Amino acid sequence: MELRVLRYFLTVAREGSITAAANFLHLTQPTLSRQLKDLEEELGIKLFDRHSHHITLTADGMRLRKRAEEIVDMLQKTEAEFAVHEERIAGEIHIGGGETRVMHLLADIIQEIRRDYPDISIHIQSGNSGDITERLDKGLLDFAVLIQPADISKYHSVNLPEKDVWGVIMRKDASLAQKACITRKDLLDVPVLLSSQAIKRTSVQNRFLDWFGDDFDKLHIAGTFNLVYNATILAESGIGYVVSLDGLANVSSESPLCFRLLEPRLETGLHIAWKKYQVFSPAAGLFLEKILQRFGEER
Repeated sequence: MELRVLRYFLTVAREGSITAAANFLHLTQPTLSRQLKDLEEELGIKLFDRHSHHITLTADGMRLRKRAEEIVDMLQKTEAEFAVHEERIAGEIHIGGGETRVMHLLADIIQEIRRDYPDISIHIQSGNSGDITERLDKGLLDFAVLIQPADISKYHSVNLPEKDVWGVIMRKDASLAQKACITRKDLLDVPVLLSSQAIKRTSVQNRFLDWFGDDFDKLHIAGTFNLVYNATILAESGIGYVVSLDGLANVSSESPLCFRLLEPRLETGLHIAWKKYQVFSPAAGLFLEKILQRFGEER
């Protein structure tokens, strides 16, 4: 399987048309069609359902697209690492993480690095813990910011010194908005939207679920989310009360939303993690050095 053909395949998947993809790639349509047919025969699977004016991916095609994207991303990351001249520190640092205001701690380090080494570029990938650790395991990320609860046993990591605090995002005209803090019992009779990561039951102690205790099964869960921005739009529409970390929603005077802390107070720690035995590029190695200087010994 040639990398060039994988790039062709990804272009066709993106364009949804062999004609459009051939134009983009500056190939003739018969040439591109033959390359795709050869790829299907090589893999022994059907990649596309062909229609009169467009094509769609089969289930096998969607699986190949995911793998092909990872292969191309890894190649680009590797090329960038080795395209750096030895006499200067340059290159790319790839960081993934969930939404958290504690990211400002890393932003301070990134600003310092960029000031001294302007040829270093930073790539941020947002996602939930499962998405981020998968990319970290595959080498597509150098570092991951993981919000507890998260299993970090197979990584090196450093605890970040600040904690996120949980609360509820709601409309300012909602009934619970009149309260200074929100208790478990306050949430029993209203529709709630919860983080799918926070409510996942794993071998790691989950302080979020522990906070609800036996009342968790009594909640009216209207839905779940993995990143909070879209959930706040649902909150604006009055669909439910969003239980989320502080600092992630616009609750300014112009916003229809407000935020109230949970009572008793619930805090969540964070780690920055990286693969054990990882060989870093000079840029990523510099970032790790700054992390250890700023936040202490690795675990």
